[in-house]
Amino acid sequence: MNDIVVGIDVGTTKVCTLVARVEQDDTLRIMGVGIEPSDGIRKGVIVDLTAASQAIGRSIAQAEQTSGLKIDSALVSLAGAHVASINSRGVVAVAGHTVDEGDIERAMDSARGVAIPNSREVIHVIQRGFSLDGQDGIHQPVGMHGYRLEVEAHVITAATATAENLRQAVGAAGVNVAQFVLNPLASAEVVLSDTERNMGAVVCDIGGGTTDLAIYVNGDVWHTMVLAVGGNHISQDIAHGLRLPLKVAEEVKKQQGQAVRADVGMDETFSIQPFGEETPVRMNRRDLALIIEARVEEIFDLALQEIKRSGYDGLLPAGMILTGGTSLLPGIRQLASKVLGMPVRTAQPDKLMGLADKLNSPAYSTSVGLLTWAAALQSLPVVGNHGRVLKVQKGDGENWNTVKNLFKRLLP
Repeated sequence: MNDIVVGIDVGTTKVCTLVARVEQDDTLRIMGVGIEPSDGIRKGVIVDLTAASQAIGRSIAQAEQTSGLKIDSALVSLAGAHVASINSRGVVAVAGHTVDEGDIERAMDSARGVAIPNSREVIHVIQRGFSLDGQDGIHQPVGMHGYRLEVEAHVITAATATAENLRQAVGAAGVNVAQFVLNPLASAEVVLSDTERNMGAVVCDIGGGTTDLAIYVNGDVWHTMVLAVGGNHISQDIAHGLRLPLKVAEEVKKQQGQAVRADVGMDETFSIQPFGEETPVRMNRRDLALIIEARVEEIFDLALQEIKRSGYDGLLPAGMILTGGTSLLPGIRQLASKVLGMPVRTAQPDKLMGLADKLNSPAYSTSVGLLTWAAALQSLPVVGNHGRVLKVQKGDGENWNTVKNLFKRLLP
């Protein structure tokens, strides 16, 4: 059973539980899938514990039924405007004048010791790079000679109460939360290439309730942010603008939506039944596109503000990798590129086996990314913080300990 991995993506729109087996060639064979509409969750945060617990429980039960396995523990996605991040430095003296894993662990512990309020908990501590005796830009200092080791780390925190509510909601279904993983970090594991990661790129995961950003430079995470706006806000705008029930507005968005008004013909229409009308009426698609374009432009304006605020906007030649369910909206990539002034591509999970038909979509990037993290935690071929699959097995002794410690620095 140690080759079985489980991830639970608890989103504003859906709860997706996946059970997979890691094959010998490192591919994921999906064995169980449980996709249920979310309830009691708004903008990535639980607002009704009972309703959220029931939705998560249904998703888990469905995954157990399709896989034939009992789920006891899983990695769980985390998002919401309560998530925050800071950069921290840790400094230690090199005990034997040659850097070993113990020195790195002490440096990371020093960086992890940044003061945070009691109302927050650390979710991730991710190394950004090392400095040895003032020499910067060192990625792996083990074995190097020196006296003073510094590490720059990216520390991601979340509101303790919010995280605990999510822990309770999952626990009510009889499943232990092995680890929380921030949405864009999970998504990045399946949509970001090594070249993009090293050149400089930003992963943008637009879900129903939130837009999650992660900036990668020189192979490492340099900045993360969660914006409390997403695809549901587009649907709400359509519902208000066209006077439609919210569920109808959501379907209109999916079937008739276009993010660039200029790409819609003047005479293109569709049929809807607004409030107060006894029979369906014809609506011009350009009017719908105008509503969508305004909100999508606002989302990317906010993303651009955050990227500029980080100070890394000049370090992203690979541009933005767009994923999440809202990235399926026609025209959204072109509009994003126009607003951001950088290359933009849309990405989704691939190289999946088994029950993967539904999962080859940007909407499931976080869900599949959780499985990649879970594989690393279960001592299978480990994905390091550079996104590379490290071909080191547990029986490889000293090498395995190095890999294990490398991955441990991704965790609290």
